[in-house]
Order: sequence, then C-alpha cells, then structure tokens
Amino acid sequence: MKIYLVGGSIRDRLLGFPVHDRDWVVVGSTPEKMLKKKYQQVGRDFPVFIHPKTHEEYALARTEKKHGFGYTGFLFNFSPKITLKDDLIRRDLTINAMAQDNYGNIIDFFNGKRDLKKRVLRHVSSSFQEDPLRVLRVARFAATLSHLGFYIAKKTLFLMKLICMRKELLYLTPERVWNETKKGLCSRNPHIYFQVLHSCNALIYLFPEISFFYKKSFLCHFFMNQKNFLRYSFFELSRVSRVTNNLDIRFAYFLQFISQIYSISKLNIKNYFFYEKPVLLVKSLCRRLKVPKETQKIAIFLCGFHNFLQMIELQSSELIVNFFNIIDAWRKPDRLNKLIYLNFYYKDDLKNLKKNITLGKLLKSMFSIIKNISINSFVNKNLFKGIEIKNELYRLRVKALNIWRNK
Repeated sequence: MKIYLVGGSIRDRLLGFPVHDRDWVVVGSTPEKMLKKKYQQVGRDFPVFIHPKTHEEYALARTEKKHGFGYTGFLFNFSPKITLKDDLIRRDLTINAMAQDNYGNIIDFFNGKRDLKKRVLRHVSSSFQEDPLRVLRVARFAATLSHLGFYIAKKTLFLMKLICMRKELLYLTPERVWNETKKGLCSRNPHIYFQVLHSCNALIYLFPEISFFYKKSFLCHFFMNQKNFLRYSFFELSRVSRVTNNLDIRFAYFLQFISQIYSISKLNIKNYFFYEKPVLLVKSLCRRLKVPKETQKIAIFLCGFHNFLQMIELQSSELIVNFFNIIDAWRKPDRLNKLIYLNFYYKDDLKNLKKNITLGKLLKSMFSIIKNISINSFVNKNLFKGIEIKNELYRLRVKALNIWRNK
C-alpha cells in the first residue's frame, strides 16, 4: 500500500498559496484493509475514508467510466490494481493532477508544473468532457487565478463548449451549481467566472436570467443607444470584490443592474420606488438555485430599489423612511451595512449631488438621523396605542429627516 498527496494542495504550494486542505490517494489497498487500520468510510459504496487522527480524506485510487448523463452517471473501479497514473488521468486539469510521495518528490505525468509556469488551464484527457461540473470548475479556477495571468487552453474551451452543446449542464443539481457559483463569487475576480461561462455558452443552461440580461443589454446598447449596463454590472462586481469578501454584497451588487433592461413608463411612477418586473428574474434565479434566504433578500432589495436609490436626492422623506422600514433596518442593521459600498452610477443625471459622496454613505447618514427615534421620543406615551404608535413613529422620523435634509 502506497499513499500520495494529490491535487490542489500541491498546486497551491507551487504557486506560493497557503495550503488549507490536503487530499490523499491510496494505491494498492482495499476497503477492508482501510477499515482494519481504523479509517472511517465516508460512504458505503464510495472508496473515500477519513484518517483516524488527522481527519483528512484518503481515497482509494480509482478509475471512472461514463454510464449515463450528468456528473453522477459513472461506474467506479477501485481495485488494488489501479495505478497512481490511472487515478490521476481522470482529474480535470493538469495543474490538479500532480502527486507527491512520502519523500516530497513531485510525480507529474501530465506536465502540470509546466502548465503552472505557462499559466494555462488545460484538461488532462478527453475524459474531461464526461463531467459537466468541470465547466463550472474551470470557470472558477479562471476567476481565482486570472490575476496571475492564467488562461484557458483553446482545446479545453472547445471541450467546455461541447459539454454545453450536448446540454449535459441540465443534469446538474441546483445545489451543485450554487456551490460552485458561491466559490466563484468569493474568488479574487468573480466577474471572470460569469464571463467564462458566457464564452462557452453555459449561461443559457445554468443562468438563463443572466443570459437574458446579456442579450438585452447588448440590444439596448447597440440598437437603442443606451448605456451598456452589462459593463456596469461587471465593473461593479469587480470593484466591490476589491473591498469586501461578503457573498451577499457581491451577488446583489452584480444583479442590481438587471433593473435597467426594462424601461419604466413615466405614467407608472410607483415603479420608481420598487420595480417588480426585473425582480421576477432575480427571484427566479434564486429560487431555482436554492440561494440562501438572506442572500436572496439583499439581491431583491438592490434590484427592485435600484432606480429609487439612484435618484434618492429627489425622493420624498416619506418614501425614504418607507424604504428603511421595508428592509427592516432597525431590527437588521447589518442589511444597511451591506449597502455602504453603493455608488451613484449615473452622476450625469444628478445635478445637485455633492462631490465625493457615495450612495452608501448618504444612506447611512440618513438612517443615523432617525434610527434612535423610538417610543421614548414621544412627549406623552399614553396618548398612543396600537397602530397609533407606529404612525407616530413614522411621523417623527419623516419630520426629523426633513429637517436634516433642508439644512
């Protein structure tokens, strides 16, 4: 029995990144032998075991044969005759297909070290196309490593397009798609994740709402001479990713510009407060991918209130207090903190806007004026009961905000 360190830990160490997780491959062993050595088996029919002391994962060397559709349609062979090379050839990228023995020697059958130096993301073998999840994984690696100059090899991108053309992505579960997307959003350059998925035609299957945003933005820009809101979207995702790792913020700031692909009738003025039509796209995406509730909420708020917030200087204090009520800013102040990075994106439309003030800072300043107004602010608490308390709080908050805004 021989044990090798494999995969991402070797890649990260060679790139100078900190190593957080280590994976191991065991060659020449059986489940029975592993259990005798006190390893704990993860799944009854899957050859992955947990080390009794380090709790790291040790997988028996195995081969995979496609048998069906999607990422689950595989037959596994993990007999003790499977070699290290047999195991490594089934992996996605050459930079992830290196191993290290007990003496620290790097075993590199597929030129992973060369591709690290060349900064190229290259598939190991033609079996790459058998697992549709690899389309998302490669997009995620591109987003994670693009700052180092990494790019996707042409043949690898061709195989990604082939997977999409065969509609294999439709067999991925929502949980898998969101898990990879979450990692992509938390990467160094998350906008690259979506750009790669667009380049291999994956968006239409994974994120039809974002694909629609792509097409509509293109048409509005080139045929109706409107702003390129897709560019705004990618720029904002890139910008905010440099100042925060928060998933809710990155996701919501990216999707907020979907509101701009629908025109608003001046006769339907209520839509300047909360615009429901683009929010339907965001809700559809979030529900299908089972996005966490709070992440959904922030994305819905920013998309629906986008027009209102961009023109907040022109809005009434009544509507502004309504906005704070709807986002539940008093009970959930963290929601307001997630808006702190918002900008005024269309400054040409705002004539009286003070220089160097951002939308996020303005919202925080406005809320600071009214956040401490409570029942204790009443001159005579006994005069109000039930709904009257709510109405009086609203009146006092609107009054205070008006006084502050008129100074």
